[in-house]
Amino acid sequence: MTTTPDLCDTFPNQIKTADPIFRSYGGRDFFGGQIATIKCFEDNSKVREVVKTPGHGKVLVVDGGGSLRRALLGDQLAQQAVSNGWEGILINGCLRDVQIIATLDIGVQALASHPMKTEKRGLGDIDQPVTFAGLTFEPGAWLYADANGIIISEQRLVVS
Repeated sequence: MTTTPDLCDTFPNQIKTADPIFRSYGGRDFFGGQIATIKCFEDNSKVREVVKTPGHGKVLVVDGGGSLRRALLGDQLAQQAVSNGWEGILINGCLRDVQIIATLDIGVQALASHPMKTEKRGLGDIDQPVTFAGLTFEPGAWLYADANGIIISEQRLVVS
């Protein structure tokens, strides 16, 4: 099995590492894929919209502005992402329904859990570069994550 330390050792000049601020909540220990992004704040309308689309080979990166007041992902949206083939979800913010998300075949990392859902106002941007955790996540770049950390690369590093 490939790990992020293995990828760092093999491709030291092709990767960048995220600040170690995330916790793992999903049922997959290692996940990776091409980055798709959402920028939103305390409104998961765009998350709902994107997880309904095909996500095979992709990781959804959600920049929730680091808010710890609302959950941008819950069990229903996580299950929708699984059903549509998403490899993983990284959230610069919170999620909820952690017991159920832990049983799903998807990698999920977030800052924390919070029981409060978001308001649905339809706000947010899709497929724009987002910056947090010391990195800029560009749509189309590659993300790999596990319990050791999160790395990004402009090139695909692992063929699954």
